[in-house]
Amino acid sequence: MHTIFKFSKHAEERLLTRGLGKDLVLVVLNNPDKIIVLDSALLIYQKILVEPDKPYLYRVFVNRELDPKLIVTVYKTSKFEKYENQV
Repeated sequence: MHTIFKFSKHAEERLLTRGLGKDLVLVVLNNPDKIIVLDSALLIYQKILVEPDKPYLYRVFVNRELDPKLIVTVYKTSKFEKYENQV
């Protein structure tokens, strides 16, 4: 059974401005490469996905203290070295 997530207004706006789909976010959440615990409330789900041009690191920030869990923000990056200690 999968965990239920809700998108915050901010996360919805980031999806639109960054051209990301909810389906990709759900792929990251349901099958992350890594989950980083920032503090008692905030988790970062990470997954590397290869697109036609190159691989990207997707990062989804989730507040796990809320029910349903709240997706705070989402982005993708090709700058793996910036997060190398977290990948």
